[in-house]
Amino acid sequence: MLFEPLYAHYRTLGPRGRAVLFQLPLATTMLLVTVLTLVLHPQIATSWVFLWSLGAHVLLLASCAAVPWEQLPGRAVLIIPALDCIAVGVTREAADQYLAVLGFLLVFPVVWLASDRRRSSVLLAVLATILSAVVPPLLLGEGFDGPDFIRIVLLPVILGAIALTANTIANALSIQRRQLEVQSAKVTGLLAASEDRERLISTVLDTVGVGVCALDAQGSVVLMNHHLSSLAGTAPEASAAEDDDCPLMYGPDRSQPLPPERHPRSRAARGEPFTDELIWTDQRVYSATCRLIMDTDGGYAGSVLAFTDVTALVEALAAKDQFVSSVSHELRTPLTSILGYMDLALDEADLDPDIEMYVTIAKRNAERLLHLVGDLLTIASDAMTINPQHADLTDIVRDSVQAAQPRAKAGGIRLDLITDGPATGHFDPDRLGQAVDNLISNAIKYTNHSGTVTVKVFTTGHELRCEVTDTGVGMSDEELDQAFTRFFRAAHAHSSTIPGAGLGLAITKSIMENHRGHVVLSSSPGRGTTAALTLPAADMEAATPAFLS
Repeated sequence: MLFEPLYAHYRTLGPRGRAVLFQLPLATTMLLVTVLTLVLHPQIATSWVFLWSLGAHVLLLASCAAVPWEQLPGRAVLIIPALDCIAVGVTREAADQYLAVLGFLLVFPVVWLASDRRRSSVLLAVLATILSAVVPPLLLGEGFDGPDFIRIVLLPVILGAIALTANTIANALSIQRRQLEVQSAKVTGLLAASEDRERLISTVLDTVGVGVCALDAQGSVVLMNHHLSSLAGTAPEASAAEDDDCPLMYGPDRSQPLPPERHPRSRAARGEPFTDELIWTDQRVYSATCRLIMDTDGGYAGSVLAFTDVTALVEALAAKDQFVSSVSHELRTPLTSILGYMDLALDEADLDPDIEMYVTIAKRNAERLLHLVGDLLTIASDAMTINPQHADLTDIVRDSVQAAQPRAKAGGIRLDLITDGPATGHFDPDRLGQAVDNLISNAIKYTNHSGTVTVKVFTTGHELRCEVTDTGVGMSDEELDQAFTRFFRAAHAHSSTIPGAGLGLAITKSIMENHRGHVVLSSSPGRGTTAALTLPAADMEAATPAFLS
């Protein structure tokens, strides 16, 4: 960290500035040596050879600053440290044994040469060291003696080792620096991407019409969009119940305010997940959902709370239920009158048997229509009355198949009934007949001409089962997921204008749930649909007439 500012400044320099920066330590050291020599040994300082060698160092420093190195090959500047070695050798020879330590100054040019990071620079450093020992005696005409030969051999070996070490360190530092630069670029890119993503998330959160609040493991707000500025509490350290700006919230009864511990944000802060829970305020209705955030170890790390304003939807549903209730009440009167006149017709003594059969079937369907009107009221009030009794599911299904035969024949559809004999249990025969009618009616509606609808009744252990299988258009996975939703109709029903209100399966599901049974659909596009009703045969024996919700 100490040399980081110097390195940053070095990287901003051009070839000329870098050459001066490399030469400056040696020039400065020679200046200090000259001053000390003047003080301690003035005779040496006045020697012309010593002065000439000092002039060489000054000339080399000036060359570093004057030569346009950027216009020359990159390694041309290495001529300076090579000449430095010769100049240091001359200075050492001029001072003789008095300043033999000047040989240590060879470290400066050797390190400069070795910092080129190429292996050939080590050889160049060794060669320059040899020249520093060979050239000065030749220039001064002194010849070679024993110590000179020893220096010629040992000095290149020692400084060559230093050059190799410096070269290795320089390469390692260069590789590390490049790696750090790559990592720094990646971190910078990730930081920029993170900032862009944060801006994107903030924009998305402020754009969508859903209030979103993210909490950490301590229940403090991490992220919140403007839709929750007052609803979920604005103070990060306070819960929604403690925030003075947070309006009163009410539960399903819409009369008693929710206690603080039941507020959505308080529950989310405790790590309690929930889905689509309706919350009422004085003016609005919200659907609240909480999902937990888990860390890498599977522990609780926070939660995300979402509020969807469903006021318009709730008001529309209330208006729809009110409409259904009103229409159902209006339909009861004419249906009751129709049933009354059919009873009078059946009371005639000389009634033709065929006419009697037709009127009986019409009466039965009118009664079921009256039940459907009642179911519309039930749908609006979310309640259903069942009256269980001992009955045979086979007889009920047979009556439904018989009633549906005219419509099946009119559509060119074959309607078959397969039974294993009686299938007795304790259930409401009228309600079960209504459920079977719904399934057979749907099967006929969605089966093309020349298709087949097969109805099976059988027992499996302690269960009664009725399956209605058609060879019709079938349903996709998305349509199966919504099949039991009230007023939902498949895309084919809309495109082919098949009549219906989308209540049959919803009513059937409600009937089966109130009998502690269930209904399951299996289908694939173009391959037909199978609807299976399953009833407990023995568990309903102890059941009594009840009003189940």
